[in-house]
Amino acid sequence: MAANTDLSDFLRTCRTNTAPETAGIVAPDATAGRRVRGLRREEVAHLAGVSVDYYTRLEQGRHSTPSDAVVDALARVFRLEPAARAHLADLARPTRQRTRQTPPQRVRPAMQQMIASMTEHPAMILGRRTDVLAANLLARALLTDWTRLPARDRNYTRWIFLDSGARAAFLDWPSVAADVVGTLRLYAGRNPDDTRLNELVGELTIKSPEFRTWWNSHKVHERTHGTKHMIHPAVGPITLRYEALTLPGDEDQTLFLYTADPGSSSQENLRLLGLTVNPGD
Repeated sequence: MAANTDLSDFLRTCRTNTAPETAGIVAPDATAGRRVRGLRREEVAHLAGVSVDYYTRLEQGRHSTPSDAVVDALARVFRLEPAARAHLADLARPTRQRTRQTPPQRVRPAMQQMIASMTEHPAMILGRRTDVLAANLLARALLTDWTRLPARDRNYTRWIFLDSGARAAFLDWPSVAADVVGTLRLYAGRNPDDTRLNELVGELTIKSPEFRTWWNSHKVHERTHGTKHMIHPAVGPITLRYEALTLPGDEDQTLFLYTADPGSSSQENLRLLGLTVNPGD
């Protein structure tokens, strides 16, 4: 059996980042004399109710398919949030169950028409590995015109890290970028044999030190909702709330819908931006 290096790396990172006092191993004032950062392997094994040899084999990638009970126990020891727990479960799946065919994605014409009709709200649909599958006029004016890019470059993560316009667009770019990497990590756990994903990660690892650092941290992030603080060269600052909605029947496609608070300066700036792409409105 091939070593499960993804599971090994994730467990090692979790163990290193779990404070002994958080796990109840030692009192907060008793950590100064410890020689290791985080928990020791034997401490994790004890808290999870498994043998030290068993956990050591897991962390070394020599045993890659822990049971659901062991996954739950480790998630409890490391205080993993739901998205990270799901990621651990994905990494623990048998290799024969992890490979699947990924044909090219297409957005249904009805969905294309729906987001195109949203003239007051930016909207876009992301697919596997954060590929940009569709975006309405206002989203393209707010971010970038994906239709002008080569097909392989129509990827949100790639744009975030390799386009200087993305760094200028987000006032909190480091937070936005780190979350995007966490989203890609979550996808990678579910799709470890995605060739295009591996090519994307390889390119970004070489070209972006920030991406390389955040990717190696093994943190995961699940997109649900949030706030984006942006500035547009044509209209100024815009603060937007977004909702991430998984499309029924297309679980690998996510609709992102952005709105500004009613009566706010952001709503007015968004309206002005809309006039640049819908001058007749």
